[in-house]
Formats: sequence, C-alpha cells, structure tokens
Amino acid sequence: MSTEHPSPSTLTDSEYQALTRAVLSGIEAHIDRWLQEDVIDIDSSRTGGLLELSFPNGSKMVINTQPPLHELWLAARSGGFHFRYAGGRWVDTKSGQEFFAELSARASEQAGRALVFEPPAVSS
Repeated sequence: MSTEHPSPSTLTDSEYQALTRAVLSGIEAHIDRWLQEDVIDIDSSRTGGLLELSFPNGSKMVINTQPPLHELWLAARSGGFHFRYAGGRWVDTKSGQEFFAELSARASEQAGRALVFEPPAVSS
C-alpha cells in the first residue's frame, strides 16, 4: 500500500467526466458479467454520477462522482473513502490505496465472498 497522497487533480472537467464514466461503466459491466455467470446477484442502479450496489444480504455500497473536487467517493458498510486521480489511477486521499483494490475489498466484505473489480482498459 502506498503512503503517497495524491495532489489536487490536474484533470480538465471533460477528462474527469470521461474517466469517471469509464469507472462506473466498468463496475456495471463486472456486475452484469457476474450475474450472467451466476457468480453473485448484485443489483446496480445508476443515476448520473451515482452508482448504488445492493448485495444479496441487503447491504449497500455507493460509488459517486464529486465533480467540483474531481474526486470519486466510495461509501461502504465499513466507511467512506475519497479518491483522486494521480499517476494514471484513482488513489485514496488518506491511505494511498488504489480505488479498485479498495472497492474489491469492501465488496468482498459485504458479499461474504472474494470479488475482484479491475480498472477499465484505457484507450490511448
């Protein structure tokens, strides 16, 4: 785990929007694939920059964008996390943990089984 904390975002608003749309779409794609493969039934509901995940045990997680701050926020049963884009990845502003690692850990906790989310492929 990195202890380096990300500096304020140098992204333009349009870059931030494109990156966060890709993150939310990637999470939805993972959930759809797991449903099709009968891995786990997580319901997802997306409204704009807010994605709510409902787990089979009734617990919820929320991933949402914070455009004024250029941050991505994760709210899970175990707490809330704020991420900034730095060095090509979303990094927790306090712990330095990478977003998809944190999302995977929190989702696994709430699902009671190992779940791994991966970053979307970035086109160059």
